[in-house]
Amino acid sequence: MSKIVEIVTEFVRPIVEQNGCELWDVEYVSEGGQWYLRVYIDKSDGVSIDDCERISRAIDPILDEKDPITNSYTFEVSSAGLERTLKQPAHFQRFLGENVEVKLYKPVDGSKLYTGILSAYDNGSVTLDRNGESVTFSKEQIANVRLRLA
Repeated sequence: MSKIVEIVTEFVRPIVEQNGCELWDVEYVSEGGQWYLRVYIDKSDGVSIDDCERISRAIDPILDEKDPITNSYTFEVSSAGLERTLKQPAHFQRFLGENVEVKLYKPVDGSKLYTGILSAYDNGSVTLDRNGESVTFSKEQIANVRLRLA
């Protein structure tokens, strides 16, 4: 995790939680030459645009005050989404038994994309149940894992 992400995560988590949501993820990425700071939130009964706006307005002045990013960037608050990326061990534990899509860096048996039921997570390794057959991918093989609507 980058230092900026760590710093931002530390001060936005309480703000997100005070507003009745859960902090899902924070990312600081460059896309098309523009930098983005994204805060992803979740809520058991679903995230509304009002939740995003309220949390964005609460975080914005703190970002200005703490000024953790020296270059220009776009700040966004959004829902983690239905087909959210799973990154942290708690994410994987929460969604054991659910349909996921695993993207690999390099093909295994001719494919870089595998779908199945998330049956286990162990220190970065992911095991899928694919029609009764188990397949495990190591942390080093995995580019990303996301929930998949069946």
